[in-house]
Amino acid sequence: MPVKEEIRRNVLGRVSKGRPVVEGVLGYSDSVLPALEHALIAGHDVIFLGERGQAKSRMIRSLVNLLDEWLPIVAGSEINDDPYRPVSRMARDLVAEAGDDTPVAWLHRSERYGEKLATPDTSMADLIGEVDPIKVAEGRYLSDELTLHYGLVPRTNRGIFAINELPDLAERIQVGLLDVLEERDVQIRGHKVRLPLDILLVASANPEDYTNRGRIITPLKDRFGARIRTHYPQDLETELTIVAQEARSFESAPVRLYFPEYMSEIVARVSQLARRNPRVSQHSGVSVRLSVTNQETLGAAAIRRALREGDSEAVPRVSDLGALVSSTLGKLEIESLEEGEDEELVDKLIKAAVLQTFREHCPPETLGQAVNGFEDGKVVHAGPDLPSQNYVRILEEVPALRTPVNVLTPESESPAAIASALELVLEGLHLSKRLNKEAAGARATYRAR
Repeated sequence: MPVKEEIRRNVLGRVSKGRPVVEGVLGYSDSVLPALEHALIAGHDVIFLGERGQAKSRMIRSLVNLLDEWLPIVAGSEINDDPYRPVSRMARDLVAEAGDDTPVAWLHRSERYGEKLATPDTSMADLIGEVDPIKVAEGRYLSDELTLHYGLVPRTNRGIFAINELPDLAERIQVGLLDVLEERDVQIRGHKVRLPLDILLVASANPEDYTNRGRIITPLKDRFGARIRTHYPQDLETELTIVAQEARSFESAPVRLYFPEYMSEIVARVSQLARRNPRVSQHSGVSVRLSVTNQETLGAAAIRRALREGDSEAVPRVSDLGALVSSTLGKLEIESLEEGEDEELVDKLIKAAVLQTFREHCPPETLGQAVNGFEDGKVVHAGPDLPSQNYVRILEEVPALRTPVNVLTPESESPAAIASALELVLEGLHLSKRLNKEAAGARATYRAR
């Protein structure tokens, strides 16, 4: 059975059972995955267009699960020859000689996948093959097909071959790839070989490369029956779910890490705000990896602080968000900024995310008395170097802050959770211009306006 027929049958089986064709990819159930199902049912080769961090490679690699678990091949074949329809000279000769006694091996579906990152130095020998000088030295003639050493594409015969960043592949190599996949004829060092390969071709590309640089030759572009556009999470809930799925859990840490929902929302909102910021290059994109990395960095900062302060529980605070500057700058392409302005931009993104989260979680009716609690000249200190118990004492000194803090801590009344909630309330009141803040490094002092 041809590989595209095999995949079509298995896709239809999943669709009839209500199962997605790709597991573990979130946010695509109404957009990308239906288009992918249509392409595979139609038997089309596919190219995914999307910026970095949109799960293109994950979806491509997951397609191997749509193959049958085991496949019979001619034992010893380099290109997975079908015992009933051998392609290579070695397999043809073996079948002709042994007939029904031809030795058969079984290939697992995990071995029926090949992948190549397209780079300008990729050669025809890498993808298609080359004459093996060792075999020539052993006495074979150059005209003998058995002198060939097959490349990645023939070795993925009867399987799935993927090319990442296809536009970076040199045009002359694209021509050779087209020949072997479409015309079925290829010349290797003047040696003409007919290879009726059975392959599903899948590729990925950045939209800017694909449309503006124009480095995919027209015949190869026409080879793809489906062009599927991927995208970033379109809502906060999807981004949060991806972060929860992908981020490290720190289970081996010496203190327990508790991540409040509002702190995860701040992390996700930083990424979403960056995707709409005109000073951040949208051509390069803002990967979901930014949210995952920032979640991990914030958790690490909380654990480090808890250990230094002797707390038994680590809960991220607003004062820990400064740790996100380094992890964020490494994943953003910022356009036309003077030295030092990149950190200022990240700081603005974080503050905007904090303010949005504060407004989402702290109803206005809970804040009036909290502001009034500062009218008698009360001053509150906050910072990552303060133990959690200090924040418990703040609530005793300014009881008006108790109501908004209780709104944020329905699941935990631990000192560490109270400290985290109280910092969000204080910083939110400052960013909404209801409290003054004086910052000295990581320390902050809040007072009435």
